[in-house]
Amino acid sequence: MSGLLGKKIGMTSIYDANGKNIPVTVIEAGPCVVTQIRTKEKDGYEAVQLSFDEKKEKHTTSGLKGHFAKAGTTPKRYISEFTRFEHRKEFGEVITVEVFIEGEYVDVSGISKGKGFQGVVKRHGFAGVGDATHGQHNRLRAPGSLGASSYPSRVMKGVRMAGRMGNHKVKLINLQIVKIVPEKNLILVKGAVPGAINGYLKIERWN
Repeated sequence: MSGLLGKKIGMTSIYDANGKNIPVTVIEAGPCVVTQIRTKEKDGYEAVQLSFDEKKEKHTTSGLKGHFAKAGTTPKRYISEFTRFEHRKEFGEVITVEVFIEGEYVDVSGISKGKGFQGVVKRHGFAGVGDATHGQHNRLRAPGSLGASSYPSRVMKGVRMAGRMGNHKVKLINLQIVKIVPEKNLILVKGAVPGAINGYLKIERWN
């Protein structure tokens, strides 16, 4: 697969040729620099490392400064690897949105919005106990029983309980590229993608 790294700009909608309103996510995709090429002989696998989004030198470690200088580029914020690029990429090469074609389908990965510590109603869709509380206090959104009593005398693994929600890697597959704006490095993808505005994304196309 090949692709680009990008940043979520936000959502809007556009009209297609038939006048249908389509919700789209605007993604700033690239330009990305090839900062490393993995080979089977040296690394045990083949991949192309891309880097995206400018970063100040004073916020970059010495090791990474040297890594980017080798590729002849400035420090970048987001680095990720792609396997099986359809065309051989050269060290230091710059890849732009022109790697994509309007109408094709891509997979988009990102970090979902963090919701903090949430209860079972929000996190797992529990209904709560409804109206009939028999006079109990503050039980409407409680999880209820967590398991048996004397045996096995513990809560089994995997029981749905309150806890941290969101802030996970999420991958949405088969999202259509509706429009490409090459002069602004933008692609418009049909529907929503994971993460908050300005969150980093990995856009992969299958060859």
